[in-house]
Amino acid sequence: MKSCALLCLIVLAAPVRAAAPEQSYLDLRDRYIARFSKAKESDALSKQHDAALKDLTGVLRGLIGPVTIKGLPTDGKSNVDTLFREDSGFGHLDGLGFASDGDKMQAVVTTTGLLRHWLRERREDGLPQEIGAALRSDRFYYYAIQDAAFAKYAELPITKPASASAAVAVLGVRGNGDLKGPPSEIGVVAIQGDKVFFLAATNAVKTAEIPACEKVWKQMMARTNPQDAMAREDQAMDAYTKCFAKEAPSQSWYGAAVKKAQGQLELLPLR
Repeated sequence: MKSCALLCLIVLAAPVRAAAPEQSYLDLRDRYIARFSKAKESDALSKQHDAALKDLTGVLRGLIGPVTIKGLPTDGKSNVDTLFREDSGFGHLDGLGFASDGDKMQAVVTTTGLLRHWLRERREDGLPQEIGAALRSDRFYYYAIQDAAFAKYAELPITKPASASAAVAVLGVRGNGDLKGPPSEIGVVAIQGDKVFFLAATNAVKTAEIPACEKVWKQMMARTNPQDAMAREDQAMDAYTKCFAKEAPSQSWYGAAVKKAQGQLELLPLR
C-alpha cells in the first residue's frame, strides 16, 4: 500500500515539476514587468532593463536548451524585447528569438507550456486558445514577433515530418500601414515534443495580385454599408483574403510558394 501511495504521489507530482522551470521564468518575467512599468525612464533604468532581458535570456536558454536553425545565429536572445507595458511590441511570444542580418528571417523557439500561457494572456486580443487553431490565425503571426501587423492570405500545404505533431505554413503581408498587396512573407510553425518552432521569412516568394479578388475588393469598397470607412475596409479585406486563399492554388506562383515553405520547414532542427 505504501509503495502504491508513493507511486501515486510521484505521478501526480510529475506535471508540477515539469512546469516548474516555465513557471519560474514567468514569475521572474512578471516581477521585472511590474518593476519597470512603474519606474521613470533614465539611462540607469535602461541599463537595468538590458540586464533584465539578459537575465531572462539565460533562463530561457536553460529551459529550452541549445537550438540550431540553418541560416541563423545560434545565440538566441529573449524574444520578449521590452518589459515596459506601454511600449510598442510589449507582449511578444515568450521564447528564444533568432534573427538574420536585417531581420529578413526571424525565428522563435519556445515550449508548448509557454505558448499556452501566452495564448491565455492574449485572449482579449482574439487569439484562439487551442494551439492548432491559434497557429492558423493571423493574430498569432501578428503578436508573436515584430511590432507590425500581419494579414494572412493563404495556408500553404507542407508535409509534416514524422517526428512533429504539427506543421503549419501561412503566406501573408506584414506592415504598419496598408496590408493589401501581393503577399511575400511565409511563416512556418512546427511542434515536436514540447518544443515549438516558428520561422518567418520576409520577401520569401514573389506572388501577384489575383484579378478575381481585386474585383471582390472593389465591390466591397463600393458598398455604402457600413458607413464607417474603417469598418468597410476591414470587411473588404476579409473578403479579399478569403478570395485569395481560394484562388491561390490555381496561380502560376503557387508551386514556388509551397516549395519555399517546405524548404523553410526543413531549416528547423526537427529530428
